[in-house]
Amino acid sequence: MAEETSQQPQQGENQSVQLMLDERELRTTFSNAYRIHTTAEEVVLDFGFNMANPNPQSGQQQLLFKVNDRIIMSYPNVKRLAASLSQLVNRYEQSFGQIPMQPAQRAPQAGR
Repeated sequence: MAEETSQQPQQGENQSVQLMLDERELRTTFSNAYRIHTTAEEVVLDFGFNMANPNPQSGQQQLLFKVNDRIIMSYPNVKRLAASLSQLVNRYEQSFGQIPMQPAQRAPQAGR
């Protein structure tokens, strides 16, 4: 188990809280896609990856969204996560430049 110390303000005071991390069942997965579902009480985040459908039902090319993980969060937790991710992206862009929202267009290949 890993330890971290966190400062949690409580009623105008700063109180040191020791946070114990249990990573014994930690699992790492790759995600290049997500889907969001909502209810009045919670937000459901599905993470997975897009890939070409190996068994398309028609002759048309299809994408398959393979869902690997589902995270269910309360709205207050989602708001804190959104703020943390926003800060992370802002710091990254200050150091390395603007992150494009869409993947870069591939250059045409010769002979096509």
